[in-house]
Amino acid sequence: MSEAVAVDLPAGTVAVPVIVDAAPDPRTVIVLAHGAGAGPDHPFLAGFASAAASAGHDVVRFPFPYVVAGRRMPGPAAHAIAAWRAVIDAVSARADGLPVVAAGKSYGGRMASMAAAAGEIAPQALAYLGYPLHPPGRPDRPRVAHLPEIPIPQLFLSGTRDAFVQPWADLEDAVASCRDAELVPVEGGGHSFEVAGKRRSAAELGSDAADAVTAWVTRLLSP
Repeated sequence: MSEAVAVDLPAGTVAVPVIVDAAPDPRTVIVLAHGAGAGPDHPFLAGFASAAASAGHDVVRFPFPYVVAGRRMPGPAAHAIAAWRAVIDAVSARADGLPVVAAGKSYGGRMASMAAAAGEIAPQALAYLGYPLHPPGRPDRPRVAHLPEIPIPQLFLSGTRDAFVQPWADLEDAVASCRDAELVPVEGGGHSFEVAGKRRSAAELGSDAADAVTAWVTRLLSP
């Protein structure tokens, strides 16, 4: 695909650059979005993309429009959803029949879920790398109402000590409310799956996450 995707926003069209990690003989294409505090070149996402490509999955990373504009804080959700729609459409048009999976770290995954619930994107599956169930310390502000509306399979990969999903039972209830969803816990893991006492780089943590996601995708999409 081209090196940029055009995203139409109310203020004009934004050229969103993409990073492609190609597998030699791909079985699927994973479109991967970043979290609110990092861009697509973050070592966690780079580690994920490298491991997933080695396992036989093309990976396409992209930044949201606010990152392209040089801002640090996310813009309106509608802008992120527009970016998801444009990138998924571009990838699907060039996927040559391969299944397309949407995946996102924290904010990126949440925006994908909102896009899927609204019918703006229709990948074969959704994978969340640390779904932000609510702001840290604010379980009274859940972000789950739309999840049961998503018709495709969903994977929730979450650290059991992630401040965004405490109490853990709330995440279990949210997953149970979905039409087709699986929860994979990372025991002792935080929001980026870091575990106290275990020294792992961000790239290694991303690679570990890719192993879990690609295993699920392979089971899900195998004939």
